[in-house]
Amino acid sequence: MPLRRALLSLATVSAVLAGCGERVETTMVRMDGSSTVYPVAEAVAEEFQASRGGRVRVTVGVSGTGGGFKKFCRGETDISNASRPILAEEIEACRAAGIGYIELPIAFDALTVVIHPENTWAEEMTVEQLRTLWQPSAQGVVMRWNQVDPSWPDQPVKLFGAGSDSGTFDYFTEAVMGRAKASRGDFTASEDDNVLVTGVAQDVNAIGYFGYAYYAENSGRVKAVRIRGEGADSAVGPSQQTVLDGSYTPMSRPNFIYVSAAAVERPEVRDFVEYFLGEAAPLIEEVKYVPLPARAYELARERFRARLTGTVFEGHSEIGVSVEELLSRQPR
Repeated sequence: MPLRRALLSLATVSAVLAGCGERVETTMVRMDGSSTVYPVAEAVAEEFQASRGGRVRVTVGVSGTGGGFKKFCRGETDISNASRPILAEEIEACRAAGIGYIELPIAFDALTVVIHPENTWAEEMTVEQLRTLWQPSAQGVVMRWNQVDPSWPDQPVKLFGAGSDSGTFDYFTEAVMGRAKASRGDFTASEDDNVLVTGVAQDVNAIGYFGYAYYAENSGRVKAVRIRGEGADSAVGPSQQTVLDGSYTPMSRPNFIYVSAAAVERPEVRDFVEYFLGEAAPLIEEVKYVPLPARAYELARERFRARLTGTVFEGHSEIGVSVEELLSRQPR
């Protein structure tokens, strides 16, 4: 389905109930952050607002995961959407500002590497080949496809990827290079995944990466690359099945919402998060992401209701860890 358009950020507003002229106070829930999480958050926000008859307004911004955390740690938003765990410097920024948070996984995403539909040589790539192409030392050096594989064309490679404020950038670099933000810089970068889709779709020599929902929405314009992980016998493409069975590694990842501990004191925020954890699964499938197992949502609700603040991560992503294992840990 087409991706919904972002809602405008506003303060508390008044609404007029249709047909009766009665004025009611409309409360506000403010979300911002990941462009990857945006399709899920916006779909849930629309359904939640409809279920509340206009009494709650949920705004969903798209500042990228890093940009969203900057706003969140300044107290400007109630919920931060993230396509990777909170980083050490973000943990410290929130701590310094007195911002507590509840960390909740909400869906799986298959980070998708894409090429032009007429590219027939790079339909399968190893993690090592991705590293050769994207590592910092490749900047200004690895500029042609045959430098990645001698059997590939002697043609210039055009690179498109997530911007540095994006959690997708952090996760991709950690999964491929082993260290977040370790990347060459000479590529077209954007936190707007639609810009990346257009760039790859217009150039047969282009390659890029972004979240699965944007690939699924544009599968007629770009082609997904099958990835062979280190030590794997075969290359695997992104799909709901390969994410759930663990074979699409290291490119499958959980997505998160971080809920302000102070904002949870407001009933509209509590209701929205409860709705998100209880009702989002079919909407997650609708926007082409992968819902968590039912047990994971139960554990996430238990964590939310217990108001367990902090993170179970050490300030970076952990590749290949199950959501159930993460939710069994005590946050710090």
